[in-house]
Amino acid sequence: MNNINGLDTDLLAGYVENLGKDIVQQMLDLYIQQSVVYLKDINEAMIACSQSLWQESCHKMKGATGSVGLTSVHAKLVAIEKSTDAWDVKKTYTKELEALNLAAIDSFSAWLSEQS
Repeated sequence: MNNINGLDTDLLAGYVENLGKDIVQQMLDLYIQQSVVYLKDINEAMIACSQSLWQESCHKMKGATGSVGLTSVHAKLVAIEKSTDAWDVKKTYTKELEALNLAAIDSFSAWLSEQS
């Protein structure tokens, strides 16, 4: 796996080659929209102090990040999904996750704009 700026560029290059740049842009756009929902769900789980909802919400986002090649965000979710740390610690995880997600989206967008 070629991992540049938290992206699985081998996976993404394969998508561009097989599906075309426009479809991959649509995938990114859909992920951006859906990641807002995932992060909202993770925040709601944290506010409710619900371990089961936390795990379920992290798991859903983890799957999505894997399918769009966001390796850095995926790795963070793997690390925190089953965490039983205190909720104030999970609040920190959530903030880190949000920042990592934005950075990964920016990296994906920049990488995609360089593809022909």
